[in-house]
Amino acid sequence: MNPNMSPTLQAHYHLPGLFEFYDFYRAFLPLYRDHPEYFYSWCDIASVYGAPADCIWGGGRTSSSYESPGSVLSLMEEYGISPRLTFSNSLIREEHLSDKKCNLVCDEFSSSDKVRTGIVISSDVLLDFLRQKYPGFYFISSTTKVITSFSELEQELRRSEFSYVVPDFRLNKRFRELSSLAPSLKDKAELLCNECCPVTCSVRKDCYENVSRRMLGESCLEHVCPNTGALSGYRFSKAMENPSFIGVDDIKNVYLPMGFSNFKIEGRSLGSAVLLEFLLHYLTKPEYHLIVREEIYLDSSLDLF
Repeated sequence: MNPNMSPTLQAHYHLPGLFEFYDFYRAFLPLYRDHPEYFYSWCDIASVYGAPADCIWGGGRTSSSYESPGSVLSLMEEYGISPRLTFSNSLIREEHLSDKKCNLVCDEFSSSDKVRTGIVISSDVLLDFLRQKYPGFYFISSTTKVITSFSELEQELRRSEFSYVVPDFRLNKRFRELSSLAPSLKDKAELLCNECCPVTCSVRKDCYENVSRRMLGESCLEHVCPNTGALSGYRFSKAMENPSFIGVDDIKNVYLPMGFSNFKIEGRSLGSAVLLEFLLHYLTKPEYHLIVREEIYLDSSLDLF
């Protein structure tokens, strides 16, 4: 750790797979709670984000999970972790606000008096609706807005509606501008650590809008990414080679001393084995990697992989 870093600085991770990886978290979180010696003391799990399958308010990536909202909420309540609903469809119109399934999910999560629910959001139409109907929720401006201008990012950070803003990953290494932000704005910035999309990608917004259209049931062709290597899918090793990558040493030695404390780990359509590698890298002391990996793999009550 950077010797100049204050021991009081704490990194807060926002993890993927609230619904998709429910079984994984059911195995991992007891280990995280009962064996703090395995994990870094300077970081914690602040939230887990995701959305159930077939929620038309969803966006960014489609979900294939049918785990019940009640079970998911109970798990987050047990461990005191904020659940976040990824309702980042950018194409929401007034007629979509009455969707029964999405409103029922919100009703379920708004009923908790143990944890506070966040909403990852892109549409201002949906934002206005949810702020009025569910005043207990807090809101996160989604990276699916693809804000690549630093001046526009700063404007987004200043919006009082948002507790957090996830910048486009291509702004991660803009250190001069990042360091110049006011402390209150640094507190709201939630940096996306492990994107493997090329920094030169010019179709990222098209990709997100295509998912939004498909979630709404609109007839459209599936987006085909033109970037080299897209067919091989997400690989953590590839993400680590991305110029925008933020690894654990970067967090400790660069971003925390600079005043940033919130870090988002991207999920996409990954398996539990890849999620475990994320948690080993970002949360787990190296000398305990094998023990944690064995504990998860040998949990005979779950079919995780």
